Amino acid sequence: MSLPYGLFGRAPRDYWQARARAEGPVEQIRRAAQTGPMTVQALRGNLSVVFGSGGNIGVVADKDGVLLVDSGIVGPRVAASVASVTPVPIRYLVNSHWHFDHTDANEWHATHGATIIAQESTRKHLSQSTRVDDWNFTFEASPAAALPTQVFAKDHVLQVDKTRLRLQTYAPAHTDSDISVHFEGEDVLHVADTWWNGIYPFIDYSTGGSIDGMIAATDLNIARTSAGTVIVPGHGAVGNRAQLIGYREMLVAVRERVAKLKRQGRTLDEVVQAKPTAAFDAAWDGTIISPDFFTRLVYKGV
Repeated sequence: MSLPYGLFGRAPRDYWQARARAEGPVEQIRRAAQTGPMTVQALRGNLSVVFGSGGNIGVVADKDGVLLVDSGIVGPRVAASVASVTPVPIRYLVNSHWHFDHTDANEWHATHGATIIAQESTRKHLSQSTRVDDWNFTFEASPAAALPTQVFAKDHVLQVDKTRLRLQTYAPAHTDSDISVHFEGEDVLHVADTWWNGIYPFIDYSTGGSIDGMIAATDLNIARTSAGTVIVPGHGAVGNRAQLIGYREMLVAVRERVAKLKRQGRTLDEVVQAKPTAAFDAAWDGTIISPDFFTRLVYKGV
């Protein structure tokens, strides 16, 4: 089944239920990345985005070397997609955060000449065994070659030929290692997994994420953009500020409904059964992050 806009594209619920019976979400996503469809969308100037190998991958194609925002899962497939845009080799790789669907191919890209740049907490998590309870999965420490060699704490500026990138660290949101990447001249903002466009988001409480942090990050994203800004989410289609505002409205409404039920003394199972996401399911349901799964994540943080 072809899933638009990558591995978290919308698909019938029975598709994900069948996959879940056979394997967990990490295994599902990694397996799909081996053979699933990959596409490339041109943005502005020399910027593109690659879909289909984990999170959405930003591409800067400059004459002195390609820069990627996130590695994807399968390095050779990502490199082949980039080669459809430019023959120039990949020289730089920015990790938006530590999660596997954004960093699994780090080692492959590094051994083929890429310098990896990331926020310091991304390197920390990749350097050690990290348990993500809500995925029921423990990630082993990454190989040395997969680790970022250039790290920063807050903000960082990169210049790749004529393209200027401003990397800015969020307060803990989706994780404690999230950054945005603003291509300043083109007014393209890659917000990674602080926004899942048309998809209920995953929130990693095991490494510092929270529903309140996601809402705060979305407020910051809205403040940084205008009606003309092209916004690249971590998953889902490339979007705009109006769609980002709709995402915030969903997050706030679901949080308020879940919090109200929890204050009433409802158990987690009772809150899930109350279907607090029901008004949004037609627009946001359809992927591996089901309404019930998302409700459980929100409940944990209120």
